[in-house]
Amino acid sequence: MSLLFSPLRIRSVDFRNRLWVSPMCMYSAVDGVAQEWHHTHLVQFASGGAGLIIAEATAVVPEGRISPRDLGLWDDEQRDALVPIVQAIHDRGAHAGIQLAHAGRKASTWWPWAPERGSVPAADGGWTTSAPSAIAFDGFDEPVALDLAGIDRVVDAFASAARRATDAGFDVLEVHGAHGYLLHQFLSPLSNLRGDEYGGSLENRARLLLRVVDAVREAAGADVPLFVRISATDHADGGFTPEEAAIVGDWAAQRGADLIDVSSGGLVAHQRISVFPGYQVPLAETVRQGGRIPVSAVGLITAAAQAEQVLSEGAADAIFAGREWLRDPHFALRAAHELDAEIVWPPQYERARLR
Repeated sequence: MSLLFSPLRIRSVDFRNRLWVSPMCMYSAVDGVAQEWHHTHLVQFASGGAGLIIAEATAVVPEGRISPRDLGLWDDEQRDALVPIVQAIHDRGAHAGIQLAHAGRKASTWWPWAPERGSVPAADGGWTTSAPSAIAFDGFDEPVALDLAGIDRVVDAFASAARRATDAGFDVLEVHGAHGYLLHQFLSPLSNLRGDEYGGSLENRARLLLRVVDAVREAAGADVPLFVRISATDHADGGFTPEEAAIVGDWAAQRGADLIDVSSGGLVAHQRISVFPGYQVPLAETVRQGGRIPVSAVGLITAAAQAEQVLSEGAADAIFAGREWLRDPHFALRAAHELDAEIVWPPQYERARLR
């Protein structure tokens, strides 16, 4: 039996398989509100057999958006626009998740296909960013260091967004603590030079992430699976390490997290990454073994046999993919066909199941 297409139960949710869609920014929202693009983009993966589809990094406050075109979940209009998307995913047999995020010093930037680069000026709709310390990401404007009241507001914003997400019907919540965004900025000694209880030791640097986990778990209730995405290494000397990631994963589990979504990088422009198929899988394995919490693997996982091998070797409990789903929105149907796995196909697609 294929492990990739075996079910997985986390809290009250039974996932039909372990081949999931990573959150991928679309830069197509208007004032944080999902558009028709988001509906078509996300729901197609449910028809394509995905077990779980996580909507893109969704800002918990306006100033937490990566770009002015990001999704948001700080008001009810944004929540209501997501309801029909969630329902359509459910109607096609998949589960829906959403990634709650704050971009910190990497906020207020131009979207990828804009002709400009760097920070968006205030005259063009940009804003002042915040971070653990007043250290700019290379090429971006200098942020303002958050004071203690500002940190409390961030925690409250994650909790409020979590309540809106569950009200919209999302089955899974993911806290974004990776890719150089705010919670990752606190975790890494390269971006966190604070001298208070949020800086210095690993315990202090992880304090904000763990407070957010506490707040989101309380807001979501006991039945909703809670994932945490982390960058298990900064790919830079003196940065966050896989061993620290395993410890933080264990701490998050003790606070109510159910799975660590293991990625890497994004904190500094001088990172050095060796990219190859499955290049982040060893990081997932380190966190899984050291942190004693289920993990997912991601990173150039593009083939059915490759994904199956990651699971069979015990490196991860589930697979997230991103670009491969963009290339083939029916990745799971194709993978099941290649692995000769018995899954339920949409009846409209049954003719393609035949050999």
